[in-house]
Amino acid sequence: MGGVSETHAGWTFLTSHARVLAAIAEDRRIRIRDIAARCRLTQRAVQKIISDLEEDGYLTRTREGRTNAYRIEPGTILRHPAEAGMTVEALLSTLARHDDQRDGRSPRSRTVRPRERDSESAR
Repeated sequence: MGGVSETHAGWTFLTSHARVLAAIAEDRRIRIRDIAARCRLTQRAVQKIISDLEEDGYLTRTREGRTNAYRIEPGTILRHPAEAGMTVEALLSTLARHDDQRDGRSPRSRTVRPRERDSESAR
């Protein structure tokens, strides 16, 4: 399974779509092969997921030279009725706070927009 280092049996909390979206939120110019390695998916699976996310309006892809750049649409509502109006921005903000707590950083006091993560990590 090209690029997939280990498998996981059983269920997980996040879907592959959520993992791919979170990877893109971290780096809007991330390569498909890097998303695949990070999310432990095949490159073909990542391409399909990105197509799904584009088709449903969660992100847009533009060509910048030889690479793709992604823009997450933060106001897009999550699909499942159980999320009851939760936006992509709220989901990514929750995940970012979790990452901060796990890594020992002080939690963010504001909502993190997907593109802000790039500039914050450069500081």
